[in-house]
Amino acid sequence: MHSAALLRLNKIPKRFVVETPKPQCLANRLRYVFPYFQKDAGFSLIELIVVMLLVGILAAIAAPGWVAFVNRQRINKVNDAVFAALQQAQREAKNKKLSYSVSFQRNSTTQNVEVAIYRTDAAISTWTWKPLAADVGANSDKFLLGGNLSGENIANTTTNSPVSYPLSTSAKITFDYMGALTLPNNFGTVAAGTEPPGLKIVIAVPSSANPTLASSVKRCVIVKTLLGSMLTAKDDKCS
Repeated sequence: MHSAALLRLNKIPKRFVVETPKPQCLANRLRYVFPYFQKDAGFSLIELIVVMLLVGILAAIAAPGWVAFVNRQRINKVNDAVFAALQQAQREAKNKKLSYSVSFQRNSTTQNVEVAIYRTDAAISTWTWKPLAADVGANSDKFLLGGNLSGENIANTTTNSPVSYPLSTSAKITFDYMGALTLPNNFGTVAAGTEPPGLKIVIAVPSSANPTLASSVKRCVIVKTLLGSMLTAKDDKCS
């Protein structure tokens, strides 16, 4: 019976028989299908160096633009916080029918710009200082705080009210019970036919050459009139 089975298997047509390719034949077929199939596939040292150089060049080109973009976004947030603080002081004065003041300073320990909103007749020891723009995730320690105030509601009258850094610690802006500026006030000396500069609180990006000086990137809030009208400005308008 065993011999009969072998005879039947030998009679099976070759088209029904599946042949297993030999290992050498399989490798040759793979080399034909994949022309890059070889043992030494990969990158050479020169290719890696060229790629790294290109990445470094692109990073050097893009980095300054990215840093400038980030600085602009942060300084906008800090300036918005200055505007909001002045508006809050003005609103408190109107709502409570009392004079309210707002002051800014740089904390000597944390270097953060801080703001205090308080009743004008409150003792200094009762003022509550809060980091400026901390609630919106902006670090004010990276910027310069300046202004043209030389006293309460008084703009510096020298050389058309220039902005100085840092802002004087004695400088503050006070609103009366109607939300208008209290006296004394001075919006700065001006040339004939020009508009007074107003009271300015300025946030500036430090100069790369000297971090104690302001660069051309600035944002500011300007109190323009006795009625306490405010607007925001940037760059040369804040000088």
